[in-house]
Amino acid sequence: MCDADLLIPHVGTDEAGKGDYFGPLVVAAAFADEVALTRLPQAGVKDTKRIASTRRLWELEKAVKQICPAFEVVVISPARYNELHAKMRNLNRLLAWAHARALENVLARVDCDLAIADQFGDESYLERSLMKRGREVRLVQRPRAETDPAVAAASVLARAGFVRALARLSARVGIELPRGATHVIAPGRKVVAEGGVELLGQVAKLHFRTTKQLLG
Repeated sequence: MCDADLLIPHVGTDEAGKGDYFGPLVVAAAFADEVALTRLPQAGVKDTKRIASTRRLWELEKAVKQICPAFEVVVISPARYNELHAKMRNLNRLLAWAHARALENVLARVDCDLAIADQFGDESYLERSLMKRGREVRLVQRPRAETDPAVAAASVLARAGFVRALARLSARVGIELPRGATHVIAPGRKVVAEGGVELLGQVAKLHFRTTKQLLG
């Protein structure tokens, strides 16, 4: 990838929830044209790891939706995630499937031949996933891709979608489900006590080692 790629219209993709025991996997894709590539940084859109508060996250989500000509947010519920992971047996394949789904939905609405994604594994997974859907696009994967405005926009959309979905799941089970993969044992035990492994599978990613601790 060269610096010139950052100056031409392209789609950025990113995900949230991959490392969180509770909650869905959310993948977002955002298309940035020449105007958006300038306006997104001006609006403060950046990698969500650097966003200080949830309130600021909502503000940036609104900005992204106003600035980007096209975007897509794919929310894979824990139940669906567990089903897909059991079938694919590989997290990178699952990620590639989700990124490809978000990408193809954006590419159906805009004329664009470049996509930039964060490096999450063998890029051939994502390339093959796109080819199966008949999508031809130059795909660039690189570490710390969130420095790119389009990827940063996708990062904001994905994180906002994850936070919102996790809150809904918490309300559903009547237990505050924390983010991340630490401090999850106590709430996990409450979920199991309430509805067993069936309920746990509705709110958590069961392939995490945490599941064995909760059910062992």
